[in-house]
Order: sequence, then C-alpha cells, then structure tokens
Amino acid sequence: MPSSNYFYSCLRLCFQLPNWVKWGIVLFICSIYSILFYNLFVSPTGFRWRAIYGDPDYPAGYTIHGIDVSRYQGSINWNRLRNAMIERSPIRFIIIKSTEGGNHIDTNFRENFSNAKEAGFIRGAYHFWSNNSTARRQAYYFLAMVHLEPGDLPPVLDIENKPQNISTEEFQQNILTWLHIVEDKYHVKPIIYTYYKFKDLYLSDSRFDDYPYWIAHYYVDKMEYKGDWKFWQHTDAGRLPGINGYVDLDIYNGSFYDLQQLLIQEVMPSQGVSNTNFDSIAADSPSIQSLLPAEE
Repeated sequence: MPSSNYFYSCLRLCFQLPNWVKWGIVLFICSIYSILFYNLFVSPTGFRWRAIYGDPDYPAGYTIHGIDVSRYQGSINWNRLRNAMIERSPIRFIIIKSTEGGNHIDTNFRENFSNAKEAGFIRGAYHFWSNNSTARRQAYYFLAMVHLEPGDLPPVLDIENKPQNISTEEFQQNILTWLHIVEDKYHVKPIIYTYYKFKDLYLSDSRFDDYPYWIAHYYVDKMEYKGDWKFWQHTDAGRLPGINGYVDLDIYNGSFYDLQQLLIQEVMPSQGVSNTNFDSIAADSPSIQSLLPAEE
C-alpha cells in the first residue's frame, strides 16, 4: 500500500539522520510534552490542579475578607453577593479592575464600581500596568476614567511584568512616575499589587517601602513574602453566591479599624478631565485622548 510504503520510507530516513539531529528531535518532543503536562496538571492556574487537589483552604487567623473582580466574572448578582460569607465572616471589600495601559477600560468597571458601593462594600479600583504605554499616559488615563471618593480604598497599581529591553532601574522609575502622579491627586499612597517573587526581583528598593502591598501568593498556608503587606490574594479558585465561576479571594492583614484608616479621607478638586462625565464607550474618544500625554 502506498501509505504504508511512505511510512516506512520516513522511518528509514529518521534512522539515517545524524545522532545530534535525533537527540534534538527527542528533546523538542520532551519539551512540548513537559509544557503541556505542567499547564494541564501541575500549574496552580491550570484547571486540572483544582480537579485533583480541590479548592484551597483559607488562611487561618484572618477575619477581614474581600474579593477582586473584573469582566471575567461576568454579570454579578449583587443581591446574593452582599449576603455571602467567607469562613463565616462577611465580605468587607471588593477591588475592581478599572483600566489597563493607556487606552483600555474594563467593560464591566462602571457597573461593578457603582454596584459595589450600593451593596455596602468598601470598594477599590486597580489599574493593570502595560509595558506598551508610558507611565504618564497610564496614570492620567486612570485618573480620567476612575473617580474615587472618600471611603474608597486607595488606587491600586497591578504590576506583573517587566519589559526585557530596559534596566530594572528604568523600570522602577517608570513605576514611581505612575505612583507619584496618582498620589498627587488623592494624597494617599497607592497600593502596589504584585506576586511576591516579582516584588523581590524588581521592587526591592527603599523608594517603594512606604507603599502598601497587595501580594498574590496561591495555595499556601501562610504568606512566604517576608516584608510588610496589607492584602493577600491567596487563591484564584474561590466560589461565592452571585458569581458564576471562580473568583479571587483576598484577606486584609489587620483589624477592620485598621482597614478603615487606610481609606481615602478626602479627594482634592479635579484638575483637567472631569472623569464622572465619561463612560466605557467614551474611553477612546478624541475628547479623552486629546487630554492625555502622547505615547513616546
């Protein structure tokens, strides 16, 4: 049969290849297999991890619980969520994704941000750092699209990736630029969200010591990060009434009184864009873009 002859011809050709080529093919196949196996069965963010090990336990000794949400949680039933309990404790705070980079706003931000306050939660908003926009543009875009009020958590900067083409010192200066611009608006230290290894690698500088930290560290009984921290995102596999699918669960490292002292006490008058006048559709409009620093 022609197909059988073709198969044996290919097999003979493989045996005639130099040994270094054979070993290269074997190593390539093993690498692909290892990557697939890790992502499907081992990775803490892989689906199979939860299926094999079950949902993680809640860290002991903490009573102030919260969650963080974005468009990935879909439409939230806030009437059900407001009565949800975590380890027999109420949900106290919700941190909501607002903006990303210099021109993207989460499609569910307006709805989530408004509903969180109406449901009686302490709310916050986080900006997802992008290496494709300048720090100044990202900071002013966040300020244009997000209007925090007294009683809200300080603004949050989510940093998870460092560009390869700049030094750590330049990267740190870019982060500080965003932090300083936003701090000048709200007169509070923004919260820095990152995972603990990234913090140790790229943010271990005394200039960041005064900022409150929100550390992501999953599937462990205790926080391994040795520095000071305020929030711990301890799992991405939480289940709560009112939310379909998984949701990130967080705890606050302190008392409810301490958490209240962290909140924004007053907001300075806005200079420039009045961010209450814009919705998600207007995020890329010329009226917004003309007021933002140009990309360099």
